[in-house]
Amino acid sequence: MIRIAPLVASLPVLWASQALAGNLTPPVADPAPAAPIAPAPLATAGSDWTGGYVGGQIGQLDANTSNGLSGDDIAYGVHLGYNYDFGQFVLGGELDYDATDTDLGGAAGGATVDSVARAKLKAGYDFGPVLAYVTGGVARADTSVGSDSGDFYGIGVAYRISDDWTVGGEVLEHDFDNLGGTGIGADATTVSLRASFNF
Repeated sequence: MIRIAPLVASLPVLWASQALAGNLTPPVADPAPAAPIAPAPLATAGSDWTGGYVGGQIGQLDANTSNGLSGDDIAYGVHLGYNYDFGQFVLGGELDYDATDTDLGGAAGGATVDSVARAKLKAGYDFGPVLAYVTGGVARADTSVGSDSGDFYGIGVAYRISDDWTVGGEVLEHDFDNLGGTGIGADATTVSLRASFNF
């Protein structure tokens, strides 16, 4: 009886210690915060250059002939083209026509450049709303002494001010070998500002 009494007396202590031991659980770690989801990048307005366009240009034509004549005057005209955007690389084609009345001076009555027509190939880099490009192709010049076909090359830049409208500029160098069958060659530089409607 004496041995049982201390054992019975210790039962509440043992029970309490077991109860406390059962309640001691490791702290629950807070979950790691989820990484913020980056918003999808907004499409840049006017960043896709695929499509057709039509517009006009105005600038200056400066011509020099192989027999020492030269002159410069305003040139203005229209253009029609189509671009295809491959992502960052853009290819295109264009037809354009410039009218002018560039007096080359010289003999009585003078000589004039009346117009220049071009068939262009274009290759450029898409900077979003800006397209920088090189161009080249075939040109035909009509002058008061006759016509001649030659080649040209140049550079240009276009800026999309909206989905419908583009503005830009071009510098082109032309080379003609035989104006009107006279054996006289000519080179011409045009600098122009352009505006186009995209469709």
